[in-house]
Amino acid sequence: MDFQNVQDWKQNQLSKTEYGRMPWHDVALALRGECVLDIAQHFVETWNHAKRDKYKRDGKYDWLQLSWRDDDILGVQHPRFPVGDYVKHPLHDLDMDKMKRQGSVTAQLVRSSADWSHGILTEHSIQNAYHEIIKNAQHYVYIENQFFITATGEYQKPIINTIGAAIVEAIMRAHEEGRKFRVIVLIPLVPGFAGDLRDKGANGTRAIMDYQYKSMFRGEHSISGRLKARGIDPCQYLFFFSLRSYDRLNRTERITKKEERTGVKYEDVQHAQAHEVMNESGITGGAGFDKSEGENMKKDKETFEEEQAEDKPHDQTAEDTIAKDALESGQTVSEESFQGDGELEKENIITEQCYIHAKVLIADDKVAIIGSSNLNDRSQLGYHDSELSIVVEDEDTIETTMDGKPHQASAFAAQLRRRLWREHLGLLPPQELDAKDDPAVKLPGAEGGELEDDSDSDAAKLVEDPLSDELWETWTRQAHGNTSAFRDLFHCIPDDAVKTFEEYDEFLPRKGIKAGHLFDPEMPLEEVKRRLDSVKGHLVEFPVAFLMDEEMAERGLDLNEVSASCLVVCNGTQADIHETTDNGEYLYVIDGSMEALAGSCCCFLLAYFTCYEV
Repeated sequence: MDFQNVQDWKQNQLSKTEYGRMPWHDVALALRGECVLDIAQHFVETWNHAKRDKYKRDGKYDWLQLSWRDDDILGVQHPRFPVGDYVKHPLHDLDMDKMKRQGSVTAQLVRSSADWSHGILTEHSIQNAYHEIIKNAQHYVYIENQFFITATGEYQKPIINTIGAAIVEAIMRAHEEGRKFRVIVLIPLVPGFAGDLRDKGANGTRAIMDYQYKSMFRGEHSISGRLKARGIDPCQYLFFFSLRSYDRLNRTERITKKEERTGVKYEDVQHAQAHEVMNESGITGGAGFDKSEGENMKKDKETFEEEQAEDKPHDQTAEDTIAKDALESGQTVSEESFQGDGELEKENIITEQCYIHAKVLIADDKVAIIGSSNLNDRSQLGYHDSELSIVVEDEDTIETTMDGKPHQASAFAAQLRRRLWREHLGLLPPQELDAKDDPAVKLPGAEGGELEDDSDSDAAKLVEDPLSDELWETWTRQAHGNTSAFRDLFHCIPDDAVKTFEEYDEFLPRKGIKAGHLFDPEMPLEEVKRRLDSVKGHLVEFPVAFLMDEEMAERGLDLNEVSASCLVVCNGTQADIHETTDNGEYLYVIDGSMEALAGSCCCFLLAYFTCYEV
């Protein structure tokens, strides 16, 4: 729904009074010290490459050079960049004393870059880092990623990246040595965009899911298949999970009556608020936006708010969101108040997957990789998308345990893993909606940027040892319990109970029930709340058996042997990729016309142009 008619950037089909917006989970990293210079240099090189290829004679865009770099050295390193008319960036001398090493962390920048994106020979140091860290892990590998598409060898064409082979090697070695070892992966329940997976337009999404399943469990060349061939039970070593959340829409009887009195719809107030936030220099205020439309929205919003000011205090006791109750909020869903009858409250209870957009790998509580790189060929091979990640090792060590035995961990990797696991298990207090004072928005080392130390709490102690039996029992029990609760209440897709498209149709709610709403409107409100009270955190089981008896990616004009490595959707029409040119462009057909898509099939080439690549 949120991706209909996407060429009209001003429209929003998703009403917050009927549907929930998909929550996202992401991980970002702020840096200080010498490694920042490498990031700045990477930006300068990327800028100059684009300048040379597209704007060489356009004086509006200057060449850039960091002030600490020498022209002659730059010319030798990148002979394609002309030496001469550079603008130093920044326009003042860098204070190198301030850029010297700070803290205890060693950081190594890694990237995916190539001639088309950066003007250099292909570099896939991100894939190298993933491969080496996984292969050498001794206790566990923890991955959060938007995708999981990889190969274990040369028999899974068109997939090329070998991260899957590294996982197989690490598990085989642990099995031979009799070590407890786990690979724990968190990926979205549905990758890319949400929608009805039965639709023909969802073939691209199903193809991605198909490649993911064939990377994980399905087929002799999957990670699971390779392990079984060696007599190893993959269920003892390889685990996949996802995230899901619930909430209650804030559409009460009070808002409905207010709409009737004012003649202003709540959706119009939302649009006006968005316009105010983005203002006339932002997205909604850019070219093509009718200013009179903005003025009308502002008047409607003022009318609505004037009416709201007359509300009695007891009319405003309902919380805007109850999602916090899955965390340590000190409250349960059953204790939440609501303005309206039980039927209206049930209509407002919703679920959505929590979309995992993070790109994180942590191994053995010693090393972490954080960055922009997905776990697929597009991000890992170097000659497709350009990516930037950083390998972090902390020399500040902490004494802890691993599988009950003494273990020396790196402070950064261990604390990051513990924080993430507490979030997923619901063992953190909810954050304030106004996050201006949150440590996450502070610069490294700034006052207020340190997380509160609660290492003596029961929750912190539970996640200290990543291989402890108590933690694993809690992790798997909560994932299973949450999955069961969401299945009973919402019949969420995808689900392990759905192995065929016939079962898919039978599993869905009956016609007329909105996506993400309660499956059974007749279920008593008290029972609904009781089941939601049992949901702790956001962790759910990944549905490994979903559509296992079907051909998920149907072969045809839009998916065939030639186009298998790149699916393109333009204006909602899926295109057939025919071949690649000598300079790496993809040739595609839409409505019978042949065009060349430059840049190795860049995602979002236009505002309404989406590419799926595995």
